[in-house]
Amino acid sequence: MESTKRNSKESESRIDWGIVLCVLLLALVGLASIYVAASHDTGGSSVMKQVVSQLMWYAIGTVAAVIIMQFDSEQLWKVAPIAYGLGIALLAAVLVLYSRSYYLNTGAKSWFQLGPLTFQPSEVMKPAFILMMGRVIVAHNNMYPIRSMKSDWLLLGKMALWTLPVTVLLKLQNDFGTMLVFFAILAGMVVVSGITWKIIMPTVIIVSGIGITALTLVISDAGRKILENFGFKAYQFSRVDTWLHPSADTSNQGYQLWQSMKAIGSGSIFGTGFNNSHVYVPVRESDMIFSVIGENFGFIGSALLIFIYFLLIYQMIKVTFDTRNVFYANISTGVVMMILFHVFENVGMSIGLLPLTGIPLPFVSAGGSALIGNMIGIGLIMSMQYHNKSYMFGDDKEFS
Repeated sequence: MESTKRNSKESESRIDWGIVLCVLLLALVGLASIYVAASHDTGGSSVMKQVVSQLMWYAIGTVAAVIIMQFDSEQLWKVAPIAYGLGIALLAAVLVLYSRSYYLNTGAKSWFQLGPLTFQPSEVMKPAFILMMGRVIVAHNNMYPIRSMKSDWLLLGKMALWTLPVTVLLKLQNDFGTMLVFFAILAGMVVVSGITWKIIMPTVIIVSGIGITALTLVISDAGRKILENFGFKAYQFSRVDTWLHPSADTSNQGYQLWQSMKAIGSGSIFGTGFNNSHVYVPVRESDMIFSVIGENFGFIGSALLIFIYFLLIYQMIKVTFDTRNVFYANISTGVVMMILFHVFENVGMSIGLLPLTGIPLPFVSAGGSALIGNMIGIGLIMSMQYHNKSYMFGDDKEFS
């Protein structure tokens, strides 16, 4: 009996309750915000239906996180290529079995649909991609313990090669916003991979130059014709137009952004109060959930939400340093970049700082696919403290 209690206490001590608390707070904010959005947009019995549906996804995500937490670094190492392969298979399958109704509404072939349930495979591909990138980096660095420009270029090439199938499949799905998330994950993991800044800096300059050139082309008719030859769509140009000139067309393409900015602005410092919304924002239960928080809880509430995200990321980084595991460090970087980019992009697009991309706010926006993907990421982080072992470069016979 005493042995059982001791094991139970030891198991609890290995759980990072700081991360659990942050995710729980975000979940409560999400449920409250979804309730407000549903109350004003649909009303009736559908309000509790949406809230209960989100609770169900939280429950499934929690189970997924607990299961992933049971895997130690050696097991995750072995699972990485399997998870990556399954993710690629799902990304390919959705191109054929995509939801026709979602495609008509969004122009993206990104969702499976089974009755009332929908699922976006790219969301669970994100943690699978992070695992595979972590394995590629550690395996390469173990193979080349003495760094050189040649080995660094080789590592960069390997990472690009594993990213290429994901990029191609997301391009075929017309899901540019999700593609940006994978690029953000890749960028963060490149920085911590040990690749010399003599390679990283020129790459950053080149990529920035391409981005500035593309933006310059977007604002001219001749430039848009050139970009159309590279696969850019009319709706993508519209999003850029809306971003650059949000007040130019407040009834059509710019309506959603304009209403979001009005809602957040009307919240002022302290907000209008819980469930006291006056500005209608399309799809505010998911993509534009930050507008609900900004309107109801004002600048103070919005700042507190961002502070919770800061605490969550701090806790993730702290766990990584405590475990001193190189494979885990790469995984942690990928998960942090995934969540950080989602927050930055979602909040940025809600206030007009960035173009609209349809990226949800982690643990807050309504929807199951993104929530499960993020919870798997949390499970990967929780695994670090739960299996507190130290494997450094050259010490891992398993990692070769």
